[in-house]
Amino acid sequence: MFLSPPRRGAAPRSWLGLTLALAVVLAGCGPRAERGAADSSAADAGAPLVLTSFTVLADMASEVACGQLRVESITRPGAEIHGYDPTPSDLRRAQDAQLVLVNGLNLELWMERYLASARGAERVVVSEGVDVIPISGDAGAGQPNPHAWMSPRQARTYVANIRDAFIGFDPANADTYRRCADAYSAELEALDGELREQLAVLPPDRRLLVSCEGALSYLAADYGLEEAYLWPVNAETEVTPQRMERVIRTVRERQVPAVFCESTVDDRPQRRVAEETGARFGGVFYVDSLSEPDGVAPTYLAMLRHNARILVQGLRADGQR
Repeated sequence: MFLSPPRRGAAPRSWLGLTLALAVVLAGCGPRAERGAADSSAADAGAPLVLTSFTVLADMASEVACGQLRVESITRPGAEIHGYDPTPSDLRRAQDAQLVLVNGLNLELWMERYLASARGAERVVVSEGVDVIPISGDAGAGQPNPHAWMSPRQARTYVANIRDAFIGFDPANADTYRRCADAYSAELEALDGELREQLAVLPPDRRLLVSCEGALSYLAADYGLEEAYLWPVNAETEVTPQRMERVIRTVRERQVPAVFCESTVDDRPQRRVAEETGARFGGVFYVDSLSEPDGVAPTYLAMLRHNARILVQGLRADGQR
């Protein structure tokens, strides 16, 4: 089906649970500070190079590495990662990598070619064990939606997989990786409660999220939203007249006040939807890439907060910002 109904309820989180999670976060500030101080020294000391397929994974992995490893993203901020074409400099950098972290779930269609240049670097799929949501319609129906990191709940599985990969690769620093992974997981748990509270303000008739790509399925499932989109995944981005008409009809029938698009794709088709329906173009989600360091989504946590903020601003009934 084109519209995906909510898969789980949005039960309120208890204040006690949130308080405990925040307490753990505060307790974990030591390892994060330790990581920030150690990052440059690790790079200067020639620490082992860990490459990730895109910037979101690099940020997660840096939090777990706590400066013991040099973590870099193959792709740059703003890159479209589904059909990325590695550059000669990317391929040269692969020769120095000792570990490569990938999302899997059919996201990195280009990775096999890249790994051929990595001289036997171990590849770890960090989405292993997530609760996969299948693509519900159009091209790729039944295939896994690869964007599981858009759920802070599922992201904790990513963190555990990254931790285990680092421990297996560098057992001498196992305690550091465990400590930093625990602190970061606590931050993700607290963020889950934060997003739940923010998105709870949306009334039942304003909980339809309309985006360019069907990349928000995991977020929608977590917080009781519906979704509609112009294409299912960015690997297949042709906006057919049938797809455009379905979205326009849905926005009109549901009186959706705002529509959105992702930062790594052309937003003109979605702006046309806004023009045809009278909806506002509500802004840009960051999904497949973080922003530049001075942008609105320089880290994974900042990215999710930014997305939730513009979503609520666009869809809330009173139109407040």
